[in-house]
Amino acid sequence: MDKYECEVCGYIYDPEIGDPDGGIEPGTKFEDLPEDWCCPDCGVTKEDFIKLEE
Repeated sequence: MDKYECEVCGYIYDPEIGDPDGGIEPGTKFEDLPEDWCCPDCGVTKEDFIKLEE
C-alpha cells in the first residue's frame, strides 16, 4: 500500500500502521480515509498530502 507525506510538516501516513490515535485502523488505505481526516501532527487536510514513490 502507498504511503503519503504531509507537505506541511513531513508526517508520513503509513496504511500498515493507520492512525490509531485518530481511530483509523491499520490496513486503511489513504484513499479510504474519511474526507474530514486531518494530519495528526499539524492538522492540515488530505489535500496537503503527496504520494511517496517507492
